[in-house]
Amino acid sequence: MADKLDRPIVYQLRIEGHLGPLWSEWFGGMTITPEDDGVTLLTGPVADQAALHGLLKKVRDLGMPLISAVRLEPP
Repeated sequence: MADKLDRPIVYQLRIEGHLGPLWSEWFGGMTITPEDDGVTLLTGPVADQAALHGLLKKVRDLGMPLISAVRLEPP
């Protein structure tokens, strides 16, 4: 259990609109995947709740609607 707590949690944010891969650095190295339906997925490890709130603030600051924020289970 302790090992699980030491690793960052992986989140996937779905936002309305497309972002290109150049935004990855601004989003802390998150993987950016534009989908055909006009949605962008931001996927990657998030160190803690404060970091998650920081990512959500960046989405808000861009004015792009947040569709979902999902915690992904490790493989």
